[in-house]
Amino acid sequence: MSEKTAITPTREQDYPEWYQQVIKASDLAENSPVRGCMVIKPWGYGVWEFIQKTLDRKIKETGHDNAYFPLFIPLSYLEKEAKHVEGFAKECAVVTHHRLEERDGKLIPTGELEEPLIVRPTSETIIGESFSRWIESWRDLPLLINQWANVVRWEMRPRIFLRTAEFLWQEGHTAHATEKEALEETLKMLEVYRQLVEETLAIPVILGEKSPAERFPGADNTYTLEAMMQDRKALQGGTSHYLGQNFAKGSNIRFTNKAGELEYAYTTSWGVTTRLIGAMIMCHGDDDGLRLPPKVAPKQVVIIPIIPKPELEEAILNEAKNLAKEISSQNYNGEPIRVHVDTRDIRGGEKTWAWIKKGVPIRIEIGPRDLEDKAVMMMRRDKPHKEKKKVSFSELATTVVQELTSIHDNLFNEAKTFRDKNIYTHIKTFDELKKFFEDDKKGGFVLAKWCGDETTEGPLKEFKVTIRCLPIQQSGTQGTCILTGKPATLDAIFAKSY
Repeated sequence: MSEKTAITPTREQDYPEWYQQVIKASDLAENSPVRGCMVIKPWGYGVWEFIQKTLDRKIKETGHDNAYFPLFIPLSYLEKEAKHVEGFAKECAVVTHHRLEERDGKLIPTGELEEPLIVRPTSETIIGESFSRWIESWRDLPLLINQWANVVRWEMRPRIFLRTAEFLWQEGHTAHATEKEALEETLKMLEVYRQLVEETLAIPVILGEKSPAERFPGADNTYTLEAMMQDRKALQGGTSHYLGQNFAKGSNIRFTNKAGELEYAYTTSWGVTTRLIGAMIMCHGDDDGLRLPPKVAPKQVVIIPIIPKPELEEAILNEAKNLAKEISSQNYNGEPIRVHVDTRDIRGGEKTWAWIKKGVPIRIEIGPRDLEDKAVMMMRRDKPHKEKKKVSFSELATTVVQELTSIHDNLFNEAKTFRDKNIYTHIKTFDELKKFFEDDKKGGFVLAKWCGDETTEGPLKEFKVTIRCLPIQQSGTQGTCILTGKPATLDAIFAKSY
């Protein structure tokens, strides 16, 4: 008989429902009364704050400044770039009126706008309008701007963190004098995202370029980070787009070059979203709940006092607070360790399981015997919940630093081993590819050759597969296209995805 788990169903039984139950049990977020929207609760928003803080620092270190642009975009702005409006038209929320009037006890929209306003699905066009006024000469370039904002894309099949009608993100927008500089910027920010996702969230990713069918609407090139979840589906962790001069022409972003000639700027855009929290859940979570990478855990260490008798309470709580102070005097990831003493008046078992489900990296129990021994029991969330380690008071603070580092490395290595084990290179034909992905028990990434012809991608929709990316690290070997049987040299990752 298998051991009872905190989350029902398990990943093996029903992965999509397991995901929803982990979010509920860990108190990350909940569905909002507005269909497709979510309420991010303090624990979930705490995770987002550390993602945001880390990325914001990296963005500023690469020379970008933060700004803010309007939530509403005139409809005519989207129409300036044909591929862009086509790509987002079905996802737009539209404002058509500017006031409400009461009639027969009901509120009726009135005051029709002269031009409908789109609630921001992305900001290339509205930021482009500002860029067209800010940029006059080559001396004004490069212009490097980032904004932290919310966006709205009207999702028909919402799922918390993964696909919601409203979500939080950052979007970078830059303008450059040359194609070379803009392409360098695009790849530089892709690397910044890799650092964030791998070094902060402990999620291994494959960097690559999107195929034409998966490219951002209006971009010349889209680059991506693709991660494998525990159900072996792909999840896009972030994208960086080289927009060429397409949006510059639509928004009239022109500058006088060194030769005194007027030309269009080369632009980029790039972004990551609260979807990264969904990726973190599905990459690291287990059947007892969340497992948080230490760098984004709102609380990295929780001390749980065990008080069997009221007369022992003061001594145990005092020692717990002393230990918390010592631990928080240590630095991890360049900041004081975040420690919490759980003094709630509830049973010890309830406390323990609440923190297990929330994914706190380290739990420490302290009771009467621990006071006598001058040592505590330490548990790591990435290990079985019954596995404990005895640590002396004198060594506790430094041991915590070592353990947090070890937990991050272990989560990353576990995920990378799982991903690498589920990348398949033996599938060579379209029929083999179809059979592989139509088997519900299978799944994973298929690495195969592709001829690069965008007209060949259509048949993949039949079994809900896409080309996730053309890895930046290409083998360069000659082979046969898995879709057409023609000679091909491009390596491509095929997978089902979120």
